[in-house]
Amino acid sequence: MVAGDWYRYRAGPELAEMTIATQRTCRRITALFDEDRDAAQALFVDMLGTAGDVLDFRPPLYLDYGSRLHVGADTFINADFLTLGGGEITIGRNVLIGPSARLYTPIHALDIDERRAGYERVLPIHIGDDVRLGGNVVVCPGVTIGAGSVIGAGSVVTRDVPPGVIAVGNPARVVRTLEPGEQAEPGEAAPED
Repeated sequence: MVAGDWYRYRAGPELAEMTIATQRTCRRITALFDEDRDAAQALFVDMLGTAGDVLDFRPPLYLDYGSRLHVGADTFINADFLTLGGGEITIGRNVLIGPSARLYTPIHALDIDERRAGYERVLPIHIGDDVRLGGNVVVCPGVTIGAGSVIGAGSVVTRDVPPGVIAVGNPARVVRTLEPGEQAEPGEAAPED
């Protein structure tokens, strides 16, 4: 799985046990969030592959493999966030993820016999710095979203999105380039809300 090769997810219990453990931690984070936000934050950060400073989120969260998710500093993840599959997911700095966002890394074999046998592989997802994902956005396996881009609510991102654009729809298409005043310069800090 980690190498990006085809594998049989249902062939052994190891991967299922890993996802069950991660999902159990996600449920603990959700239950703990209202009572002890700092403890919930610490559990979330510990579960991730890497986490930048000032990572903010709202539960519930649904992750298959927390160690495969890398989140940059000053990023906000809204409620009902789901990452599926064991592909590496990298989210940059100062990213805003709207509610009910879905990041899918697995692809399944097209051949019917291979599908029945449970073959799949995973492709990475890369979300650049200063990206904004609207609510209910779906990002498909292997996609890169360039720095500073905005993905409109309800969009399904099936292919790479260049930096500094607005993309919307199903499948998501670039509708325009952001003007210089609408995006941060490289290395520029985000304005305070």
